[in-house]
Amino acid sequence: MYVVCKDHVELAIDMFVDEFEDAPDIVDLKETEFSDWDPPVKCRECEQSAQYLVV
Repeated sequence: MYVVCKDHVELAIDMFVDEFEDAPDIVDLKETEFSDWDPPVKCRECEQSAQYLVV
């Protein structure tokens, strides 16, 4: 699972495919709310705000 900004979505997809050998689902964090989990505020690769969950 990777939480990333728009600039790092392609990198996160590549890392997911390398690790799991399957295509990920991409969730827009602005359109989705989670009842039991608060996503990180910042991208895992930089200091920009997180926008997508690659899972």
